[in-house]
Amino acid sequence: MLALTLTLTASAQRKREFRGAWIQCVNGQFQGIGTAQMQQTLRYQLDELRKDGVNAIIFQVRPECDALYESKIEPWSRFLTGQQGRAPQPYWDPLQWMVDECHKRGMELHAWINPYRAKTKNTNELATSHIVVRKPQNCFDYDGQVILNPGIPENQDYICSVVRDIVTRYDIDGLHIDDYFYPYPATGWQIPDNAQYQDYGKKFKDIADWRRHNVNQFVKLLYQTVHNAKPWVKVGISPFGIYRNKKNAPNGSNTNGLQNYDDLYADVLLWINKGWLDYCVPQLYWEIGHKAADYDTLIRWWNVYAYKRPLYIGEDIERTVKAADPQNPLQSQQAAKHSLYSQMNNVQGTVLWYAKAAVDNPGNYGTMLRNVYWKHPALMPKMTFIDGRAPKKPRKLEALWVDGDYVLFWTAPGGKTWKSKAEKYVVYRFAKDERINTANPTKIVTVTADTFYRLPYVDGSQEYVYVVTALDRMQNESGLAKKKVRL
Repeated sequence: MLALTLTLTASAQRKREFRGAWIQCVNGQFQGIGTAQMQQTLRYQLDELRKDGVNAIIFQVRPECDALYESKIEPWSRFLTGQQGRAPQPYWDPLQWMVDECHKRGMELHAWINPYRAKTKNTNELATSHIVVRKPQNCFDYDGQVILNPGIPENQDYICSVVRDIVTRYDIDGLHIDDYFYPYPATGWQIPDNAQYQDYGKKFKDIADWRRHNVNQFVKLLYQTVHNAKPWVKVGISPFGIYRNKKNAPNGSNTNGLQNYDDLYADVLLWINKGWLDYCVPQLYWEIGHKAADYDTLIRWWNVYAYKRPLYIGEDIERTVKAADPQNPLQSQQAAKHSLYSQMNNVQGTVLWYAKAAVDNPGNYGTMLRNVYWKHPALMPKMTFIDGRAPKKPRKLEALWVDGDYVLFWTAPGGKTWKSKAEKYVVYRFAKDERINTANPTKIVTVTADTFYRLPYVDGSQEYVYVVTALDRMQNESGLAKKKVRL
């Protein structure tokens, strides 16, 4: 029965699915360990995540107005070298390295920044080039942190200058921000922005509306900045998992927790409906049956209200495997959550919190991904609002013997712009008399940037049909090129 269940689950896999994982730095996993060890750690994580089926990495590169990349605007991060402003030794650029390593593995790389947070609680020393040192009047202290004041328009321009620099200089696939807008409420603390409210907010009904306006304007400007620089770079936002509670708004969820709209001044639904982001990843880190924020309730809510842009679910691995399935207390909630996910027509992916947890494999979470849920490769969800036209199909498929290997070669199709050039290829395999059906993801053998594929030759007694299609930047898929081979 178990084998039958696994087969059915695997065959029900979607062909297009965002399978992401966050790689964070603020947990200190890279701090001061040195270039060689950090690269070794990241290589191992990327290799294991690829085996798990992950096709996108969201890599934290700016945790506190600093940089895990070479920047002339902000100082090197202490979460990389142990001291803010100190360059890594031996020298390297982690963002460029991650772009290269992810692309080698067929993964997208999304650069993750924290826009407003300028100092975390445990940072005690700032570099002289840091924005808090250079422009303290643009920041405020809050519960041990320092925040760039969202009510000062200059800060929006400053953050977007950092974003423009990243997008222009690095071949990233996405620019990602998380849920840190105005700070999470802390007992005994008030946001000290009355002076800015008096200067800029007089036309608004109250200070809450003005704060929401500030964040709205920033999100809109961020989106324009990214797409003006490179139209194909996706803007992703990962908000807190509750938009509003039903007791506060008719369109709220039946929950009782912190709210994006009311507490963080983040009007996420407005951004989705206005098209100021390309994908949304609400952080649904709770378990099914959670009293204040039930996963079942929330995934259904987001599925209904956030459908105008691709919707992916942020999932906490450790909480998922530690919580028992309400319907089957002897197993974790991984299967139950995946079942819920599969029922949601508008949910097109998952992002794992966080990458190291998937690699550590608690409760066999990663094992189930690689053997069942994400067993076969998946293409990215379509974003026709950016580009929906497919490239031309590959040309000149040939199977040749090269140095003892039987290799399928093809030639890239013609294309002059980012919308028409082939960036990757999908290789499918079908049995001799099998119907060619590229909608079936179990037939995908690889998604690759190469223009060749090493065939698994045995003795030449079996005939197969290999199909190759081309993908452009937005993973629109071309028509088919076919070749019969004997393996």
